[in-house]
Amino acid sequence: MNGWTLPAEVSDALDALERAGFAAYLAGGCVRDLLRGVPPHDYDLTTDALPEQTRAVFSDRRVLPTGLKHGTVTLLADPYALEITTFRTDGTYTDGRRPDSVTFTRSIGEDLRRRDFTVNAMAYSPVRGLVDPFGGRADLQKKLLRCVGDPSERFREDALRILRGARFASCLGFSVEPATARAMEALTPRLSLVSAERITAELLKLLCGEDVGRVLDEFRELFAFLLPELRPCFGFDQQNRHHCFDVYTHIFRVVSAVPPEPLLRVAALFHDVAKPACFVFRDGRGHFPEHAERSAEIAGATLRRWRTEKRLREDVCTLVRLHDRWLKREPASAAPELLAEVPPHLVDPLLSLMEADATAKADPDSAVAQVRALRDAVAAFSASHPCLTLHDLAVNGDDLLSRGFPPGPAVGDELRSLLDRVRAGDLPNHRDALLHALKNPKK
Repeated sequence: MNGWTLPAEVSDALDALERAGFAAYLAGGCVRDLLRGVPPHDYDLTTDALPEQTRAVFSDRRVLPTGLKHGTVTLLADPYALEITTFRTDGTYTDGRRPDSVTFTRSIGEDLRRRDFTVNAMAYSPVRGLVDPFGGRADLQKKLLRCVGDPSERFREDALRILRGARFASCLGFSVEPATARAMEALTPRLSLVSAERITAELLKLLCGEDVGRVLDEFRELFAFLLPELRPCFGFDQQNRHHCFDVYTHIFRVVSAVPPEPLLRVAALFHDVAKPACFVFRDGRGHFPEHAERSAEIAGATLRRWRTEKRLREDVCTLVRLHDRWLKREPASAAPELLAEVPPHLVDPLLSLMEADATAKADPDSAVAQVRALRDAVAAFSASHPCLTLHDLAVNGDDLLSRGFPPGPAVGDELRSLLDRVRAGDLPNHRDALLHALKNPKK
């Protein structure tokens, strides 16, 4: 504890409150992270000063009344926005998200009692040291996530804590204490009380955790509530020699295998979600015709419901729709088609998703080698064929219109024909050569 070096802005804020006669502590996640030896992303302070007293202490600085109803003001101390909250106890939670009222208290212990998990219910003061009434430090050392008090009561108060618990387990690599895990599963339907935006923010962080595969496996009912199409994937035998896992196990293994970026983790979650609905058995084995297209449709509808950004939704749908398009082709012939169809910013993510998909198959070494051969072919083709898209072509629609082509589909058709000839090596990508090769426009 004595080895902690706090940012000057944080130390100054704590000191200012103490000099004014108030008790001041760091609290919550920043204390947890400091004990883990991880630099906190932000710092939250708690004090026995009332909000108006806190504002008076910092009267010479900019203080925002961000949550006066709940005792919170925000001190702008560049580069930090320090939330400073008065010690409080919470009233009832009618809406399952926030307390209807709060009561300010002089006790740091009472304030910590209202918090979600023991590892988040610690406070630290450079003057008074660590306050840990619920064994959070011991749980931290055991990498154990445990609710403060009755877990069912904690999750009924605020349903988002259920998803936060799964997120902490994924991102911190913690196991969840059995009673806490049972309460999370039993009260999962209360997540319907939480806004889509809040759920999505937690879910994207959760999916990018290092231990996401284990959490997807252990908390299946939670994810089936958020994405009902996952439920038929549980235990679904693919009956195909290329697959040694049921559909859901395959999915969470692929999620774990892609780089921890929201685009790839979300795409991996959806990439095979429609397989049970597309299953047919013929020639002695299972097949999944059009499952990629159907999975992309589910992804699009779900991500709209989750209110994700449009760009993320569109890119996820593209990756899901194309994730197995070129697997049965020779790499040399597949590479130019891939580069023609896939937006440039998605080429590398698509290949990463395909490689992660290959790692969760029955013969991963062979499957991964196939994807890597395609990656090499894509790189080679890109290096030798600088004209890959219509945007790269040395002529454009205006050039064709000036040569007498009527406005309409014929312009695009001719440009694509020229692009195909350039990519095939039949034409150089030079303006004069392309204009000379134009077909006679149909008036």
